[in-house]
Amino acid sequence: MSDKSIALGNDDAAVALREVLAEHLTARGFRVDLYGPAAGATGEDYPDVAVQVANRVADGTYDRAVLLCGTGIGMAIAANKVPGVRAAQAADTYSAERARKSNDAQVLTIGARTVGPELARTIVDAWLASEYEGGRSAPKVAKLVALDGTRAVAR
Repeated sequence: MSDKSIALGNDDAAVALREVLAEHLTARGFRVDLYGPAAGATGEDYPDVAVQVANRVADGTYDRAVLLCGTGIGMAIAANKVPGVRAAQAADTYSAERARKSNDAQVLTIGARTVGPELARTIVDAWLASEYEGGRSAPKVAKLVALDGTRAVAR
């Protein structure tokens, strides 16, 4: 990544993991912009945080973002509603790496109730160290991009 800023968003289930990852990313030289509730705060639902951050990825404010909720699933679903954004939930380093290399995912989601702090750090590191490879994946990613402008329903 050329830009050393990253968005880090969370809901109330992931406040503690947000703090761990914010500290980790800052130590790695990133400017971390936080979205979502801090400790003790309530009232921000994961879809609201996910869409806010995903919009900032889509408009180019951030190249990449990390979203955290209980499982990472809800954040991924909500972020993927924003055209131009590819969000992937990962609970292991291989999936995080492939999310970038094969799927060009600009948003990584992690579950605070399913992934411990040390594993979360290694997942984020693997994802940040990976770049989109194109190649055989390029036509597939192009199809994903094309879906942004359609209301396709697969059955």
